[in-house]
Amino acid sequence: MRRDVFQAIADPTRREIINMLAHHPMNVNAVAENFAVSRTAIYKHIKMLIECGLVVVTQFGRERYLEARLESLDEVSAWVEQYRKIWTDRFFNFENYLDELETKKRKTGKRK
Repeated sequence: MRRDVFQAIADPTRREIINMLAHHPMNVNAVAENFAVSRTAIYKHIKMLIECGLVVVTQFGRERYLEARLESLDEVSAWVEQYRKIWTDRFFNFENYLDELETKKRKTGKRK
């Protein structure tokens, strides 16, 4: 079952794992050492990241190295971007409204 990338980034532990692997590949044990939870819990997080396509595993001898594949985050970026435009427009409209209020305030202040 392929998981949704939004499920992967919903958890702060998984986001931290992605952040760590974005800088350089690490073996599974090195990742697990950075968290105060069981290795089993970290393995479950890693499994979900693999299922979402955000992490790939490469075997080198006995070691399994994890590497981030951040292209999958493009889906998240595209989703956020649609709302960025809406909020940018709202802030622009709000700023214009405040400017209009300030202009009216100055005009009524000058009449007195």
